[in-house]
Amino acid sequence: MNTQLQITFRNVKASEAIEDYIRSKAAKLDMLYTRLMGCRVAVEIPHRHHQQGSLYHIRIDLIVPGGEIVVKHEPSSNAWARHASERAIRKSSEVNLVHKDLWLAINDAFKVAGRRLQDYARRQRGDIKNPATFPEARVSKILPAEGYGFLTSDDGREIYFHENSVLGGGFQRLKIGTMVRFAEEPGEKGPQASSVHIVPKQGARKVA
Repeated sequence: MNTQLQITFRNVKASEAIEDYIRSKAAKLDMLYTRLMGCRVAVEIPHRHHQQGSLYHIRIDLIVPGGEIVVKHEPSSNAWARHASERAIRKSSEVNLVHKDLWLAINDAFKVAGRRLQDYARRQRGDIKNPATFPEARVSKILPAEGYGFLTSDDGREIYFHENSVLGGGFQRLKIGTMVRFAEEPGEKGPQASSVHIVPKQGARKVA
């Protein structure tokens, strides 16, 4: 890859297999946006972690012209069973069972980074619509500890969103019934929101 890559392990034993996996993921980002200037990846186990949550936290810093895209990913320990595909299982078969969550965490973090990078590239090209033109939806389910939730759209569809898709760090402000505007894209298991904007109260309207 042409992009400068830096990998850091904190409270985690460095692994050549994991580093190679990260390099392969970073190389794909390089292909998504050829002007990507740098990529820093930090893999860590916090000193204090939730007993039911993931041990692994992944932070990805993407250096782009005029700014930086930061992705912080803390998937739950249940995420492996929910998202693992046969391909991912084959990739991680070289490591023991304890490390499966790490492979998944890295995979999920780079998926989010890829979406954020594509959004940035579209904004640079002027392809992104004004958020005011996005459709509205209501937050119908939210799992703060898991880092995701669901929206119910005007037409009654349930749409998945991840905390990193909520712009301006607004995930913690979301409640059941909060009105948002969102950009929709296809996901692995159905539609998902790639950009979620909280609608100011005076601009909110009820979704049937």
